[in-house]
Amino acid sequence: MNNLHSDIQILDNLLAVNLDITLWSARKKMTPEDLGGAELPPEDLASLGSKRVADPESLRIFSTLKSRAFTFLDRHGVRFMSGWAIPEDKAGDIVAELISIRDEFRAAKEDFLAAYDTSLEAWIAKHQEWASIIRNSVVSSDYVRGRMGFRWQLYKVAPLESHSDENAVLEAGLADEVTSLGGTLFSEVAKSAQEIWRRVYMGKTEVTHKALSPLRTLHGKLVGLSFVEPHVAPVADIIKAALGRMPAKGTITGTDLLLLQGLVCLLSDSEALVLHAQKLIEGYGPATVLDALLAGGQTTPATSSAESGGVDGIDGQEESRMDGSEAGENSGSDSDVEPVLPELPLPANGMDIPSMGLW
Repeated sequence: MNNLHSDIQILDNLLAVNLDITLWSARKKMTPEDLGGAELPPEDLASLGSKRVADPESLRIFSTLKSRAFTFLDRHGVRFMSGWAIPEDKAGDIVAELISIRDEFRAAKEDFLAAYDTSLEAWIAKHQEWASIIRNSVVSSDYVRGRMGFRWQLYKVAPLESHSDENAVLEAGLADEVTSLGGTLFSEVAKSAQEIWRRVYMGKTEVTHKALSPLRTLHGKLVGLSFVEPHVAPVADIIKAALGRMPAKGTITGTDLLLLQGLVCLLSDSEALVLHAQKLIEGYGPATVLDALLAGGQTTPATSSAESGGVDGIDGQEESRMDGSEAGENSGSDSDVEPVLPELPLPANGMDIPSMGLW
């Protein structure tokens, strides 16, 4: 990404969002007294774990809503400093969705607190043998209320242009953050494409139109952030052109599906994606990239549709990819198969067709 270009002036087009969501873990550290004063190894050798003082199932809704908020901002913004950079002209819609999630969070919080004492007694009754160690760590509902919050800060970022200490201006660090936005955005696109591959396209011989939904989401994100870096708009054009080739109704199979699979493979490689975008800047059309992908034939790893599972679309999957609050970690088997770009052959007729970096 060394050739990516950004300028501090892009701050004129973006706002920063800091999401501040706090959850009550319902965990307390175990103590020797909880184990009847049993002799334990010294603390520099081992430490006790934690105990749950409330039913974790009753708290699941809060981590789910936190994940929804993170995922929503990931879909429409790009990671920036401690939060996200979002297009200024999309701020109203983005805040409206955050308000909706916050209202759900607050309603769930009130429901949880209203049933707190009853739920606590049910949890203790479920673990009668350990009732004493739970009761020893019970906290009040007011304490819990103060530990649960859903807030955000929306603000404009501006460079420090003058200061009595010149070093404070030279070492402000904001220019580095802005310059890295393009690389961050393409890395996020690649990560999203890998998720789309695993959840939607891997091993499929046909998909429904729901499979286009995550690609439309990516397209919308790129269009909204096209001011971040010159290569962003051409990538959005490639996705738009591919979507424009899809049939209006019915299942998507054959060359149409191969085109989508090839597109997802391309999107998953951020370095190759920038090279292709540069070709569009130089005057080649998106159709050249798409035709080259089709010329490569089979674009998927050798995985059967029976192995792939999943659904056609991933919108509505409640997980956060970067905050670690709820997202599961894939391990082993099919979920680890990554999309790979095909090695496309040169045309048999020897015509000098631009490779777009695909061969």
